[in-house]
Amino acid sequence: MTSRRLNLSVQYGCNRLGLPLRPLVRSCARAALEGGGQVTIRFVGAEEGQSLNRDYRNKDYATNVLSFPYESEPVMCGDLVICAPVVEREAIEQGKSTEAHYAHLIVHGMLHLQGYDHEAGELEAQEMEGREKEILGRLGYPDPYL
Repeated sequence: MTSRRLNLSVQYGCNRLGLPLRPLVRSCARAALEGGGQVTIRFVGAEEGQSLNRDYRNKDYATNVLSFPYESEPVMCGDLVICAPVVEREAIEQGKSTEAHYAHLIVHGMLHLQGYDHEAGELEAQEMEGREKEILGRLGYPDPYL
């Protein structure tokens, strides 16, 4: 039997209003966790987000979420980095609440840590989006793709 325990560390690497509080981060991460896990979720500013994206993905811009999976067995271990200014801008552009967009990106990143990959093909993208909609619906958030 696989453990459902979540060992979660939340780090605030930037000082911005509207960052999600630990209870919200924990509930979103736990809802997306399919087994046990050890995860660090770090909220960063644009400079750190851009630096990490450049260093690890060779893309010289800040992106909304970066996932760094380390292990999948016996429990999933990894880090998520969420760039606050990008999340805030996207929420406004997409007409979503900032909280709902943070919830979506935490769930999205947690699924990446567990091996989901929307860039692997159309079927994989549909599977991942379906899981995101299901999880966010259980948490009380609307479909992020509407």
